[in-house]
Amino acid sequence: MERREFLKMSAAMSAAAAVTGCSSESAQTTPPVTVPVEEKLNWSACLVNCGSNCPVKVYSRDGIITRIETDYAVEDDYGNHQVRACLRGRSLRKRVYAPDRLKYPMKRVGPRGSGQFERISWDEALNTVASELGRLRGQYGPECTHFTYHSGAYYSFAGFNCLARLMNITGGALGAYGDYSWAQLYQAANYTYGDANHGWLGSSNAEMRKSDLVLLIGHNPAEMRMSGSGESYDYLNIIQDKQKQRAQDGTQFKTIIIDPRYTDSALGKEDQWIPVRPGTDAALMEALAFELITNNWIDQSFLNSHCLGFDEHTLPAGQDYDATYKSYILDNTQPGSLTAGSNAKTPEWASAICGVPADDIRQLAKDLADATTPFVHIAASLNRQAAGENNIRACYMLPILLGQVGLPGTNNGAMCSGASLPIATMPTRGDLNTVDKSISFFTFTQAIEDGENMTVLRDGVKLPADQLDANGDGKLGVNIKAIVNYAGNALINQHADTKKTEALLKDESKCEFIVVIDNWMTPSAEFADILLPDINWLETKDDLINQSYAAGDTATLVQMSSSLEPMFECRDAYDIALGIAEIWGVAGQFTEGKTKQQWRDELYAVAKNATPELPSKEEMKTQGIFRKYLPNGSYVVLEDFRKDPVANPLKTPSGKIEIYSDRLATLGSKWELKEGDVISALPKYVPTWDGYESLDTPEEREKAAKYPLQMHGYHTKGRAHSSYHNVPWLREAVEDAVWMNPIDAQERGLSSGDTVQVFNDRGTIELPVKVTPRIMPGVTALGQGAWFKGAGKNIDKGGCLNTLTSQRPTPISKGNGQHTIRVQINKA
Repeated sequence: MERREFLKMSAAMSAAAAVTGCSSESAQTTPPVTVPVEEKLNWSACLVNCGSNCPVKVYSRDGIITRIETDYAVEDDYGNHQVRACLRGRSLRKRVYAPDRLKYPMKRVGPRGSGQFERISWDEALNTVASELGRLRGQYGPECTHFTYHSGAYYSFAGFNCLARLMNITGGALGAYGDYSWAQLYQAANYTYGDANHGWLGSSNAEMRKSDLVLLIGHNPAEMRMSGSGESYDYLNIIQDKQKQRAQDGTQFKTIIIDPRYTDSALGKEDQWIPVRPGTDAALMEALAFELITNNWIDQSFLNSHCLGFDEHTLPAGQDYDATYKSYILDNTQPGSLTAGSNAKTPEWASAICGVPADDIRQLAKDLADATTPFVHIAASLNRQAAGENNIRACYMLPILLGQVGLPGTNNGAMCSGASLPIATMPTRGDLNTVDKSISFFTFTQAIEDGENMTVLRDGVKLPADQLDANGDGKLGVNIKAIVNYAGNALINQHADTKKTEALLKDESKCEFIVVIDNWMTPSAEFADILLPDINWLETKDDLINQSYAAGDTATLVQMSSSLEPMFECRDAYDIALGIAEIWGVAGQFTEGKTKQQWRDELYAVAKNATPELPSKEEMKTQGIFRKYLPNGSYVVLEDFRKDPVANPLKTPSGKIEIYSDRLATLGSKWELKEGDVISALPKYVPTWDGYESLDTPEEREKAAKYPLQMHGYHTKGRAHSSYHNVPWLREAVEDAVWMNPIDAQERGLSSGDTVQVFNDRGTIELPVKVTPRIMPGVTALGQGAWFKGAGKNIDKGGCLNTLTSQRPTPISKGNGQHTIRVQINKA
């Protein structure tokens, strides 16, 4: 920080202290007469990728933040409750004034990843970016340019859309499909329900009130969705109300949580915790299916009328009975018979794999069958496994077999739909994008290394039909030569196998130019050639944002304004993109002749038209937040389809729920798969690389013996992915330590607080251990998102989980199996 900025901040802090009666002077010294400066209040929001975008009240004096508060404008009565930011949002002042805040444009002066930069002017920075991007795009085509995954700033106006707009105006860039959160889930939903929405977004949280059994498979809203308008608050209120009702009148209700860890979503709020080994959920689901089928607890009528591929009554065209789900589960090829074969998916078979006692599996099946309205919620964490697509499809089978789909109080297994109020965002002009090629988000490092040889059938490349051969195959034909990394830390920190990525990015002959636009010196920023300092959320005048994608049953709109000017030489993404557009001669196309304020006014008007009761912009600057509980009522997923599957068919080829997918059968026969990868027409448990059941190869058996512990990644309260890691308050409140069961710790002579090394063939991290019975034996767990501190070193002492994870993509989505990890742990 420059001296003048520091003095300005110090003066403001002194004024604030004087107003509250505090002074650094001794008691004998007469304090100077100070004229109090009135605090200004501006509403803003936390725009991090937790799914909620909570409002915050920013108090400032003389352009310096003095304190952060959150919403407490109404009585906290559920349904019209306060939308309170969690501990992360309340720490925003520390984040804005973090010591590693990027202040000026900089260029790299040392090797990539060394963190060596020197300050340059904006003119030099923008001219360098325009020149290098122009040179590479001219030489290799616009498809050589790629945006890495980004989710650190969900602006409606002056954010990523401005950069995408610039690229599209000038030819576009290489696209990406999927994301680190739900790539495999999207595909599981697509092949089961016909589109991603019906498997990604399920019934409203409010439908739990009508349920008599809530089953959370890996779902952990207490740590994932902490916002006052979010799923955690919905879940807590609903569960507590149901438990009170049960205590008062004996109403039947039960909450069951399946998870390797005893999470904060349990902690006495659950009736049963069932620990399961990571990546083996599909085996557990198949054993539950065995119990449901053999005890005739299935809804045969629903399966006959709404589903394809369960038994002889729902055979896919051209298939025999042995292709059905019932035949597979029972290992019996005789239609109508319930006799179990030697390879039947019995509770005893599953118990040996997933670690759940067979009797517990039988009891869970009976509980599900006895429930009149079971509500099944599958977490996205299950899809981030080596066979994530099959994990999710296998879990979908519970409500499908029970026929508990499309009815009040039920869910089809998907994550709950959140209430939403629409807003408009900066148009990206995707219609001008000339690049019609895309890759999986997770394969960008492969595309740097060997993109020109990546294919459709082996690597999941998407190409236009006229670029495919007679077999439906084709090559990407270009390597990624330039990367724009905006408000994201997936360039290295959130991507898998950080040491492998580090080595790749250091080779400047491969990716020749990297520009990073961010607020802080993140691990990804250290690999930039040019660093551009973005403004932060509390300095923006973005006007209006909504509650994002996972806010729960309360829809909100938040007015974002600021009395803070951008610190140092920071600029927002609109001004950065406009500066490059001017150099490239396309400023007129970029602005369309509008000022920034005209753009913002136009976007606000669209939102006002969609929600007429939304106050005016001037009113919202004072009110700050507009909220509506269940604005469209409670939602039951697939309700219309359940009522009339003929009139309301799904988007699957058959129009029904496809237990058997002919499309997947075709992919499995055509695609080039690595050894151990399986694409099956039916949802099936399969052993995987680095899984509890290793693949039957010498290499995998050796790896399993060398690294006997399964590592499970999870989201902590102190971060949203890697965002907020640079706030010391949060690192103190939520310790980064690897969880270990006392049995495993005793074998290694470890106690809580010991420094340990967690390692496998990909790398080593060093951090404390937390010994706790809240995790099952044989499994360890670590909060993901800690910042990588291993560049150029043998040991990452930052504790970044991705030092240990694999870049091997999953079979169907080519997504990230980053929760499939084997490790060993020793005392450091």
